[in-house]
Amino acid sequence: MIVVKEVETKKDLKQFVEFPNQLYKNNPYYCPPLASDERNTFTPSKNPVFDFCESKQFLAFHDGKLVGRLGAIISYAYIKKQNKNQIRFTRFDAINDFEVTQALFREVVSYAKSKSMDEIIGPLGFVDTDREGMLIDGFDEYNLSITIYNAPYYQEHMKQLGFVKDVDWVEYQLKVPETVDPRIERIAQYVSKKYGYHMVHFKNNKEIIPYARQAFAVINEASEKLYATVPLTDRLIEQYLKDYIPIVNKDYVYVVCDINENVIGFGLMVPSIADACHKTNGHLFPFGWIHFLKALKSKKNDVLEMYFIAVRPELQNTGVNSLILSEAIKTCIKNHIRIAETGPELELNQKVQSQWTGFDVRQHRRRRSWIAKIDELNV
Repeated sequence: MIVVKEVETKKDLKQFVEFPNQLYKNNPYYCPPLASDERNTFTPSKNPVFDFCESKQFLAFHDGKLVGRLGAIISYAYIKKQNKNQIRFTRFDAINDFEVTQALFREVVSYAKSKSMDEIIGPLGFVDTDREGMLIDGFDEYNLSITIYNAPYYQEHMKQLGFVKDVDWVEYQLKVPETVDPRIERIAQYVSKKYGYHMVHFKNNKEIIPYARQAFAVINEASEKLYATVPLTDRLIEQYLKDYIPIVNKDYVYVVCDINENVIGFGLMVPSIADACHKTNGHLFPFGWIHFLKALKSKKNDVLEMYFIAVRPELQNTGVNSLILSEAIKTCIKNHIRIAETGPELELNQKVQSQWTGFDVRQHRRRRSWIAKIDELNV
């Protein structure tokens, strides 16, 4: 018999966070998220997203054994922005048993109806910086620390439930060239000379903070019309600065300013922590932090994860991104980075994907967000 219970205690939340580690413990391509980040994500006192969201999480048990999990999110900011009563599902994981999937989604449907929701979409997070998108292609590719890994049968369960495709994201792996593409360098030099755009270089991480606040404003502007996004609030931005500025590698923080020192472009890349997450099951303690520190600081780490490249919308065709790419390539060459991995990019976002023209690149993963009418789900 399958029993579904709501996450209510710290013990429940720990089970919710740890379940994928059990499910994929023998899968060499699975990369667990950082466990402490996941717990904080679903803890209202730790996550400012609960200023404009509410959430429930569920665990499924079969004969007392944990066999699945599923989260639900209502983003009132998104509902107001889109004028659609949509609930999001998130962190779906289950054994290959459709009855388990049905039982979990039955609880989400009940919750959705109690809140007068009409549609369900996902997997999505609270905001666009959260993990999103169900893997539908690239199951034999090593997963990034910022993305979701799941088994191939998940998409079949989605179809059986009555979900259809809403959007897809694609991901790319780029080989770092031996030299900067002359075309990129020419454009970078041209916009620098013509408009006075310039890179900001930092002596230490504290110097990043005032620019980072402006950079998040650029991210909000650049992503405003993208799928399922809501603006990052001031409280959320301050939380990000507190949590991540102390540990970022300043070599991979790229800020472009105009002649008035206003931030107009921002790039953030991070030495991959995927191996560290894999070795430690996503745990910093007792000794996992050593692996993470090595991954972030070691010059032996030759893989880079590309988190953001954002440019103010009105300047997106002026070559600002060439300044970021030129600087990033030079840094990668200097630090012996071999591979750069992009995060998920909307498949129709040609502005982003056109940046990779001229690189030795392959598109190696694809993710999907599904959609269904609440009343039409097969639960």
